[in-house]
Amino acid sequence: MLSRIPFEFPGYLGDLTRALAPVPMAVAGAAHPLVMDSARRAAEAGFIVPILIGDADGISAVARDIGWDLDAVRMVPAGDERRACETAAALARGREAAAIMKGHVHTDALMRALLARDAGLRTGTRVSHVFHMTLPGRDRVLHITDAAVNIQPGVDAKLDIVRNAVDLAHRLGLATPKVAMLSGAETVNPSMPSSGEAAEVVRRAANGGIAGAVVDGPFGFDNAVSPEAAKLKGVDSPIAGAADILVVPNLEAGNFLFKQMVYFMSATAAGIVMGAKVPVVLTSRADPPEARLAAAAIAAVVASK
Repeated sequence: MLSRIPFEFPGYLGDLTRALAPVPMAVAGAAHPLVMDSARRAAEAGFIVPILIGDADGISAVARDIGWDLDAVRMVPAGDERRACETAAALARGREAAAIMKGHVHTDALMRALLARDAGLRTGTRVSHVFHMTLPGRDRVLHITDAAVNIQPGVDAKLDIVRNAVDLAHRLGLATPKVAMLSGAETVNPSMPSSGEAAEVVRRAANGGIAGAVVDGPFGFDNAVSPEAAKLKGVDSPIAGAADILVVPNLEAGNFLFKQMVYFMSATAAGIVMGAKVPVVLTSRADPPEARLAAAAIAAVVASK
């Protein structure tokens, strides 16, 4: 990490989960030290009841290495990645699991199992990923979407992306989130397709396409998050400098943005997939423990509500 500031677990998530019962969470591909550490931390915090899926011998070996007694923990053997992902989806379909955690499996394998027509976990909404970003010493939360699932979404997909992020914000206690559609400037430029798409999302949102949120754009990043920049540039909008949700033009832009915040500012980036019948925690080997624990807490809140 380029920043030496320690990562922090967002304290308000602890408050939200305190009154909730732990939710059963299927961990697809559990036989990996970081995955097992994530599941154990979330279980010890009271957020989840883990169901460990994967190679039984590998899971047992990792548990011994990290000192986790699995006598009271359910384990479901699965011989390979595909089977582990399909098992997690099946447990969710059967309501034995209220959430899923990506373990040592590829994201595309997990999403393929989750979205298979016979998995029974689809809704009428496209699934999308949201990063819940918090900075050390600051209470304000910033959501970045979509930086992990939808690569180059069009207008229809972006409407679903906004709906999913708004749904998450509502479940975390934000009544009317402010949504900024990001582009390279505040005006529509035919040479910058994301600006036109942002304007079209805003138009549809104003016509009833998005409920329970204020949506505006296009915005440059600075004018979405900085009141000073917005004032200096004369940007007049209730979103200007006060965005709760940043909708990026494409996955690449979102990937750059969230990683800059993580590596330069020690932001805690908790990633979750919304839009399916159960929330999905997407962990990365590069995630610090605080981010993995925060993602599990968020999934627990979403699943409980």
